[in-house]
Amino acid sequence: MAVGARSGHEGPEERPGKPAESPAAVTDESAARTPGTAGGVEDESVQDAEGGSSEGSGTGQKKQRSFWKELPLLIGIALLLALLIKTFLVQAFSIPSDSMQNTLQRGDRVLVDKLTPWFGSEPERGEVVVFHDPGGWLDGEPTPKANAVQNFLSFIGLMPSSEEKDLIKRTIAVAGDTVECKKGGPVKVNGKALDEPYIFPGSTACDDQPFGPFKVPKDRIWVMGDNRQNSRDSRYHMEDVNGGFVPVDKVVGRAVVVAWPLDRWATLPVPETFDQPGINSAAAAAASAAPLALGTIGALPIVLLRRRRLPSGRTAG
Repeated sequence: MAVGARSGHEGPEERPGKPAESPAAVTDESAARTPGTAGGVEDESVQDAEGGSSEGSGTGQKKQRSFWKELPLLIGIALLLALLIKTFLVQAFSIPSDSMQNTLQRGDRVLVDKLTPWFGSEPERGEVVVFHDPGGWLDGEPTPKANAVQNFLSFIGLMPSSEEKDLIKRTIAVAGDTVECKKGGPVKVNGKALDEPYIFPGSTACDDQPFGPFKVPKDRIWVMGDNRQNSRDSRYHMEDVNGGFVPVDKVVGRAVVVAWPLDRWATLPVPETFDQPGINSAAAAAASAAPLALGTIGALPIVLLRRRRLPSGRTAG
């Protein structure tokens, strides 16, 4: 008989020099190796009462939800994200007039950055900004009535609200700047004449309404439309409570891109004329004067205290 081959009888094969195992021991060992038997180690997959495998059945595995049950949850999450984006990040606004031609046309949709103001950023010269009516600028303007779909889209930020009275203009001067414009001349900021290629062709810088010179107060900006002869901007509201200036806290954000229609897609960068040398000197001087003044006030008590101590020290000596 060949080595390793089994004989045809039921009993264990006897080998020379090794005691034969009893049938009871063999039976116990087989039972220990048989899944699901007493004294043995159960297999991870056992059969149920009906003879089928219970793997993946029972309470251990959740039943997969159908698409239609998950759809309302997905829609709710999408609406929540859209609302958060509208509130804190970006909002769409529609251009209702021709006051910003040719930069913006009536019916354009612009996306407004609402994030940077949350971090204390204020409007800068040359930026196109959207702001709430600072005080009667839109009195008498008709308010279009919106349907239910438009109200819903405006709620989630895909369309501007018809109830909010907002304006869009270009920031010309900021706090600390001196701004002026004489008839027949250019707009000047801190004595620097602005070359304004964005003005609507055929318009003048301010011939319809000259102004200044004015110094822009703290937390205020001076705004003008690009279509100067068709823009009721800061120049036409110099008699209101803000003197024509727009409070910074009324600014919604900066318009950064024309998103619609697609054939007019374009960014809205700051024109180079606002980067010319010397235009920032007045505002920079005003900004540096405040810390200097505070430092002087803080150092004054120390100087007075030293002046009082110095004579007494000399007398004692």
